Amino acid sequence: MLLGTGLMAVTQLTMVAIMTMTPVFMHDHGHGTSASGAVIAAHVAAMFLPSPVTGRLVDRFGYQAVAAVAAVTLLAAGLIAALAPAGSVVLLAVALALLGLGWNFGLLAGTTLITDAAPVSVRAAVQGRVDLLIAIAAAVGGLASGVVVDSAGYPVLTLSGAALAFTLLAFIAATPPRSRPVVPAASRW
Repeated sequence: MLLGTGLMAVTQLTMVAIMTMTPVFMHDHGHGTSASGAVIAAHVAAMFLPSPVTGRLVDRFGYQAVAAVAAVTLLAAGLIAALAPAGSVVLLAVALALLGLGWNFGLLAGTTLITDAAPVSVRAAVQGRVDLLIAIAAAVGGLASGVVVDSAGYPVLTLSGAALAFTLLAFIAATPPRSRPVVPAASRW
C-alpha cells in the first residue's frame, strides 16, 4: 500500500505544481489567454479521457507496469516543459498533455494497488486517508510551485517534477510484484 500511496501523492504533487505555474509562465512570456487555455485543455483532456483504456492496461499488465509508465511519462513531461522554448505553445501543450496522462496512469495504478491490498473491512477508511494525503500533496504542490518559480524559475520547477518522477522508478523497482485478485469477467463493468 505504501507504493500506491506514494505513487498517487507524488503524481498529484508533480501534476499540480507544474500545471499551476504553466499559464503563469506562458503569460510572463507574452502568450494570451487562448494559448494558455489550449494548453490546459490538452492537459485536462489527457487527465481524464484515457481512463477506460488505462483501467484495461492495469487489468492486463498490472499496476506495477502502469506505475512505471506513469513515472516515465511524468519524467518526460517535466523534461519537455523545462527544455521547451518559452515561445513554443506546441511543446508546452505536449508537455502538459503528457503531465495529464502521467497523472492518469499514476492515479489508476495507485488506486488499484491500494484497493487490492486493503481488506474490504477497512478499504474505505484506507482510501479516505490516502485521499487526504493526495489533497495535502496537491496543496503543497500548488503552494510550493509559486515559490520555486519566483526564486529559481519555471525550468527548475519542471525539472524538480521530473526528478520526483524519476525517484518513483526506484520505488517501483524495489517493490516486489503482487498478484492481483482474480475478478470474474462477469463482475467487471
